[in-house]
Amino acid sequence: MLRTGWTLVVPVKVLARAKTRMADGAGPHREALALAVAGDTVAAALACDRVRAVIVVTDDPLPAAELAALGATVVPDEPDAGLNPALVHGAGRGRALHPDSGVGALSADLPALRPAELARALDAASDAPEAFVPDAVGVGTTLYTARPGVPFAPAFGGDSRTAHRARGARELLLPEIDSVRRDVDTPADLRAALELGVGPRTAAVAALLPEPVTGR
Repeated sequence: MLRTGWTLVVPVKVLARAKTRMADGAGPHREALALAVAGDTVAAALACDRVRAVIVVTDDPLPAAELAALGATVVPDEPDAGLNPALVHGAGRGRALHPDSGVGALSADLPALRPAELARALDAASDAPEAFVPDAVGVGTTLYTARPGVPFAPAFGGDSRTAHRARGARELLLPEIDSVRRDVDTPADLRAALELGVGPRTAAVAALLPEPVTGR
């Protein structure tokens, strides 16, 4: 079977505004944790053989430099009108680079992401014009995809699971893609990701955090 190739758009917040729900637990390491999580996410996505390119959308020069060094293409947050317009902007760049690829929006906070599990989700996404993977708690979305030639219309924010379903995107509830669903916004999320096994950048910063945050 001919598999669809994918360009993934990863939005990365300015670090000063990132991971605010981790502020009490992570303290002075909050920004470092946000950068580490994004780095492990992008590295895993680039290691997935279904992924032809990763487009990072950010206005922060620090993650821009570090993620570009991993091999991502970095574009500014335009038109600076919120998350979904930023994703559409990144998707436009992705389709210009690889017009025959599908385009996906991937959360930047998946530190346990496994390339093989991402490949499984993307292969399933190839069977639907639009598809999405809900987050671990079943409210948000960690991956939204549109096949080649299909309008890219993400609906992230709030109850995005319901929003994507209402727009007709196929929900992908697959076995063995836990790492694709495990985003990290809170200390409890981080503990769950650590149990799955996070990438080296997140592991290094997590080692600096107190026990109540990491559950060590």
